[in-house]
Amino acid sequence: MLRWTDLSQIPQGYGPSVATLGNFDGVHKGHRAVLSTVVQRARSEGAHAVAVTFDPHPVAVLHPERAPQIITSPDQRLELLASTGLDAVLVMEFTHEFAQLTPERFVVDVFVKALGASVVVVGQDTRFGVRNSGDVDTLRRLGVEHRFEVLALADIGNGGRWSSSRVRGLVIDGDVAAAAKILGRPHQVSGEVVHGDHRGRELGYPTANLSQESAGLIPADGVYVGRLIRPKLPDRDLDRALPAAISIGTNPTFEGTQRRVEAHVLDRSDLDLYGETVIVEFMERLRATEKFDSIEELLLQIADDVQRARAVFSSTLT
Repeated sequence: MLRWTDLSQIPQGYGPSVATLGNFDGVHKGHRAVLSTVVQRARSEGAHAVAVTFDPHPVAVLHPERAPQIITSPDQRLELLASTGLDAVLVMEFTHEFAQLTPERFVVDVFVKALGASVVVVGQDTRFGVRNSGDVDTLRRLGVEHRFEVLALADIGNGGRWSSSRVRGLVIDGDVAAAAKILGRPHQVSGEVVHGDHRGRELGYPTANLSQESAGLIPADGVYVGRLIRPKLPDRDLDRALPAAISIGTNPTFEGTQRRVEAHVLDRSDLDLYGETVIVEFMERLRATEKFDSIEELLLQIADDVQRARAVFSSTLT
């Protein structure tokens, strides 16, 4: 998949293309429905399938006090977009100057001149241009003027509209199982494995501690069941995706202050993951974080957490 960050990088005469527009944070099932339509239509017409998106999130620029926590980092988002079969993604830098573009100027510069769009696929609630003054009707009017078709898809979703804001709220609340139903996959956080206090190893439950610079929205404090994925290993390697019990929090029993993501790979103590970038995948929340009065109480609870995590994996295999 080609990745552009400026209109000047798009080859002259790149079209025809079937294009879409959005933030695509999380690349959830609603996004994928739009992107699937883009790819299918492009294939049927012998055109390029292209998504146009922004970085940073427009709200973070225009109203930083209301900026949403981002579900997926820019790199994660691009990887997810690539997995849909797109031919190219244009990531436009969102600035105050960019925000002043009229809907007409945006459409002509991006869809008409740069991408040579023959079809533009959007959701019914799409807004663009200065003060979000452009909508689907604006796009249809411009489509007639510049000879491209506009395909507006109705909102979809079971039990409510699939949206990034819904996913964001569920992850922040720790309901990763419900978030996965909208995402179409488990929520993930990725980062480099770094040295911690080595307390888990001393207790008999070694953990992979993710760097504070990890990518992806971190769920609510608590204990989760999921997987530790080593993306650099081949897909068929048995050590690539490992069942894990995952702790998020400050380790209150030990008066910790730094919030951490720690993954204990079930029934493995032979792994050396330091310096390796891994993905932690969340399947289900087991419990909230607790402060225990003694190490003995903590160990009993960890043993129960690990046993429950094993049971979750056993149930998925039957």
